[in-house]
Amino acid sequence: MRRSPFFAKLKLLLAGQKVNTPRFYRLAEKRGSMSARHFDRGRVRAVRRAAEVAQADVATAVGVGDSTVAGWETGLATPDPEKLPALARALERELNDLFPRTGLPDLTDLRCDAGLYQYETAAVIGTKSAGPVAGAERGERRLKDKYVPALAAAYGVSEEELRRAEDRSIAKAQAGEPEPKATSTAPGSAGPPGTLAEKLTLILERSYPGEQGPPTDAEIADAINAHAGARVISAGGVMDLRTGAVETTSPVVLEGLAAFLGVSPMYFQPDDAVARQVYEGLQLLSASRKGAVGRVKGRGMSSQGLPTNVMEFVNSLVTELEERESDSDE
Repeated sequence: MRRSPFFAKLKLLLAGQKVNTPRFYRLAEKRGSMSARHFDRGRVRAVRRAAEVAQADVATAVGVGDSTVAGWETGLATPDPEKLPALARALERELNDLFPRTGLPDLTDLRCDAGLYQYETAAVIGTKSAGPVAGAERGERRLKDKYVPALAAAYGVSEEELRRAEDRSIAKAQAGEPEPKATSTAPGSAGPPGTLAEKLTLILERSYPGEQGPPTDAEIADAINAHAGARVISAGGVMDLRTGAVETTSPVVLEGLAAFLGVSPMYFQPDDAVARQVYEGLQLLSASRKGAVGRVKGRGMSSQGLPTNVMEFVNSLVTELEERESDSDE
């Protein structure tokens, strides 16, 4: 008989035995790929000057700082592939003309040509995170049919073109492209990340491989502020968190950070706080399976324990889980 993996792990936990590290600590390695478009800083500078467009105007159009554009033209930095469409428009040139492509596009190329960062695709397909798109871009799994129309429309291609690009992503993954070497921005540690800086470093290194690299501190700060609906952190504040200069921050910043990076807010909580929540949840589930839910009290509640509607919900959930376990045993 085949036992349910969920209940197998649950029983180990309730018995006080060790189980695998929580999933949010086991972030998958992601394959990196160089940008398929060629960026020539000298040509960009020449085109801008010929069009008599100031660096400041280009910066405003692309949504970056003046110094960023200057850095692109001097070779100190390279723009993200996602920025190239806006840069081409700012210089009044066609994308394929100013930044010619090498080879046919894969899913990552189509997204970048649409000027979208990976995390932004969650809103396009109506999911909480960009996981489905990230997995498809890495060639690990195909997109569900229900996501294809919205992505194709957002990328400005047909559904057939999107599927062909998906085939190329899978082919690249099967060919086994070498993974990029990550450079740490915070002190490293053996095993799962513990501090906020280590957790940030892990995500930024693993989730944004390739030449484009991770988002800048300013981009992260802008996303957090947009999520909060107010200015709650600066680029300097993000850098302090990322490097470990500041070890804690407000809940609203952590929530915005989690939304931007596509992870659960629990990921950024201290390990002991997460463990406490898991333990209390397991206590409640264990008690409910023994018919003793009424004796389990919620934090901050009255001496009568959990509200009736909550107990009813928990008991119905446990019944459903037990039925699933029974079905798996047949």
